[in-house]
Amino acid sequence: AAPSLTSPGSPGPSLPGRCAYFVARKKRFCRMVPALGKRFCGEHGHQEKENDRKRIPCPLDPKHTVYEDQLQKHLKKCNSREKPKPVYFVQDINAGLKDVAEIPEKQVTLSSLSKEELENLIIKLKKASNGLELDLKEQILSHKALHEALNDPKNGESAFKHLKQQASILGNMEKLHLLGPGRCFIEFGAGRGKLSHWVDVALQDVEDTQFLLVEKATTRFKVDGKHKKRDSIFERLQVDIQHLCLNKVPSLEKKRLPVVGIGKHLCGAATDLALRCLVESYATCCEGENEEPAAKRPKNDKTEVAAKSSADSADNERNKDDFKPVAGIVIALCCHHKCDWTHYVGREFFKSVGLGPVEFHYFQRMSSWATCGMRETITSTSEDHTNNTEEHDQPYSKTESGFDTLQGLPVEERKEIGALCKLLIDHGRIRYLQQRGYRATLHHYTESAISLENVLLTAVPEPTT
Repeated sequence: AAPSLTSPGSPGPSLPGRCAYFVARKKRFCRMVPALGKRFCGEHGHQEKENDRKRIPCPLDPKHTVYEDQLQKHLKKCNSREKPKPVYFVQDINAGLKDVAEIPEKQVTLSSLSKEELENLIIKLKKASNGLELDLKEQILSHKALHEALNDPKNGESAFKHLKQQASILGNMEKLHLLGPGRCFIEFGAGRGKLSHWVDVALQDVEDTQFLLVEKATTRFKVDGKHKKRDSIFERLQVDIQHLCLNKVPSLEKKRLPVVGIGKHLCGAATDLALRCLVESYATCCEGENEEPAAKRPKNDKTEVAAKSSADSADNERNKDDFKPVAGIVIALCCHHKCDWTHYVGREFFKSVGLGPVEFHYFQRMSSWATCGMRETITSTSEDHTNNTEEHDQPYSKTESGFDTLQGLPVEERKEIGALCKLLIDHGRIRYLQQRGYRATLHHYTESAISLENVLLTAVPEPTT
């Protein structure tokens, strides 16, 4: 008789030709195809009674398993093994805080604070926010490069939401005159590279453009392949932004194009790392290289040499004024609850309003009240929640939102407090850019129905007089 293809707790037999292992978490059988004559796939081969080989989690990445007797062989070829560092890797170049003494010790959760302690935090928050522009302007734009995709009925609701955001980001870039020739577009937290893809589509008739896609994780289903036959240069930099030195990227070092930093939903501390990477690590270094020492003047022909030197100096000054290492920054912000005082670029602003690392820790946790803590529909089915949220919308958390402690606080007031925390953190970033010679702004670039994380940070160099 043929062996039964059922597993303990399974609702019935597995599909013919498929693995007979029942995945309890997914409430279905494994869909992998086993080897000829086997009932189980390689991942679940330990289920075979005749196979006493043991599979263990890979020590480099526990998301997959390996035969224990083949572990050493596997470690030499595992995709998660540490690879040689690229030339543009410089340890902690964009990390920020170097003074360990200033880094606060581990703080307690919001839910562990008393009601009085939380109320004191809210008083500090409102005092620090006095004078800030609380109501951000709407600047919801679009771009012709995405019109066809936006009107394509084949794109579902989720794809449409992403396209609307990408169209508005491109529209804002166009308004700032950042979509032009002779630029290197650096997408931080690139993922599949969709934002760079649409920027390239918008620049299809423009020459001399370069794209650097920064993503620390290995990404599947990348769209970079669509551009291999085009003149645009697409290059992936698999590195954490914290360790990225743009001055050592060979292609950028060779062409020396002005860069435009872009990002769609750049999570928490990644935004601060990207700003420091552009404004401090890259721009400062480029400006230092442009300051060439004056040429020595020979003793003879003093008048002629002086005139020529003066003319050359004027040309050099004009060239230096025309060249801006960072032509602009356009980043859609999100996940303020993942910010980190160590990397935060607005620390000086926080100190100027009487705040420090302790308050920052609680404010970044309270920022989640603006987006996830207020969802009354959160108690609906998990399937509805999955379909209606953005990829970076945070899951609801009673503990982190402090809901139990402040359950007497009206819902709308909690929402306003969360929004105020986000605004205060973002204003620190604006102040950081302004102090370094950039005209920086915050505005809503899409409707909250499209994405709850709908604030766009833009910055361009202040015009020189």
